[in-house]
Amino acid sequence: MGQGPLKGLRVVEIAGIGPAPFAVTLLSDLGAEILRIDRPGAGPAPGDVTARGRASLALDLKSETDLKTARAAIAAADVLIEGFRPGVMERLDLGPESMLAANPRLIYGRMTGWGQEGPLAPRAGHDLTYIAVTGALNAIGPRGGPPVPPLNLIGDYGGGALYLVMGVLAALHERQSSGRGQVIDAAVVDGVVSMMGLFSWLTGDGVTSMATGEGMLAGALPTYRTYECSDGRHVAVGALEPQFQAELRRRLDLPAEAPAGFDAQTEELAAVFRTHPRDHWTVLLEDTDACVAPVLHFAEAPDHPHLAARQSFTELDGRTQPNVAPRLSRTPGRIQGPPVAAGIGGADLLKAWGVA
Repeated sequence: MGQGPLKGLRVVEIAGIGPAPFAVTLLSDLGAEILRIDRPGAGPAPGDVTARGRASLALDLKSETDLKTARAAIAAADVLIEGFRPGVMERLDLGPESMLAANPRLIYGRMTGWGQEGPLAPRAGHDLTYIAVTGALNAIGPRGGPPVPPLNLIGDYGGGALYLVMGVLAALHERQSSGRGQVIDAAVVDGVVSMMGLFSWLTGDGVTSMATGEGMLAGALPTYRTYECSDGRHVAVGALEPQFQAELRRRLDLPAEAPAGFDAQTEELAAVFRTHPRDHWTVLLEDTDACVAPVLHFAEAPDHPHLAARQSFTELDGRTQPNVAPRLSRTPGRIQGPPVAAGIGGADLLKAWGVA
């Protein structure tokens, strides 16, 4: 049984890749009971953190018997999460119309890149192609260079998984008064456009540019970018406001007045940071209001004193991985277990749900 604010929430997940399983992991970490429907013989890799905290049922959805079991599981659930292209679930007779008829309280979460409707809805894509059409990708990268893929954090996880979870929680809240479920059309492109609201304002008012590397938050400002140190590693400088810039200059023993022009200011700071290794600057600047932090390799992050103090990472079955987030004071969540192979634990969970 889960622990956390979502304890007792029943979620059926149709196994997939990308933002949908990450969204389900967040629900699991906050206490939801997750039943993942896997293809027989499939299932996640043993170290797949985005598959932790579930039970699994191995079903062949081309088999009428297994399809009947899937329908029964969904009919007993509070939430269904699927990430297929539009129309796939309908062809299996597991679409919203069918399943909401069987379970009117069902929250039916659909996670795609392009959405359920629109010219590109039936087309394949990935995080990179989704964020490309939103204007976000074009802003990321060095000035004069090509746009740089920002991992899959902005699209799959930021604009996709987190918006799907928000939609699920909003629909659950509304269900308390209406008693009815509904369908959530969570599209990565919609979520990323939503996240770009700040830049709609700033570009509309001429405050910043969204050309590659020329935005005020994309590396154009001398006091909001990274600098290489003498050991080839980097520090991140985020001294946007005047008081933080003044503190930075004081700590670096620079004149209070910065030179005129962004290029001159950038070269001034670059020359200073090239004189010592990254960890020298960490000791000098990190515990100040100069807004400077070391750019860590991912393998270094768990040992950073702040992240270690907050236990932002944890170990499960000998694997270091992210801990539960966010943190709740009265009903904290917890990791419900490591990834399991296809078919492990699902029958027992179905029995607990009262499904034969």
